[in-house]
Amino acid sequence: MSGVRRISEFRMGFLCVSVAAAGLAGCAASNGGSGGPTAASLPSGESCGSIKSQLNKLDAKGVQAYVQAQGEGKKLSGSQKTDADSYNRLLNQYLGARCHV
Repeated sequence: MSGVRRISEFRMGFLCVSVAAAGLAGCAASNGGSGGPTAASLPSGESCGSIKSQLNKLDAKGVQAYVQAQGEGKKLSGSQKTDADSYNRLLNQYLGARCHV
């Protein structure tokens, strides 16, 4: 496995853990710790598998680097911003629907 790929996988893992931890912390605070969060419904025509497939395609394009740069306040081109926004939207849907559980 190349060093670049390992770094990319680490960043993706870190991003997922960060987003999940933030979401769980918010849910625990709002639910008072009772029973856990309920899964959000997915948009019509989407499934956990279809969203995961779209995320994988964006990962293959290296979009996680755009997401990180965007999070650091760096300037992105129009297409990079669109890809980063799509990635964040899909990841929020994936985690919100509890596809990762």
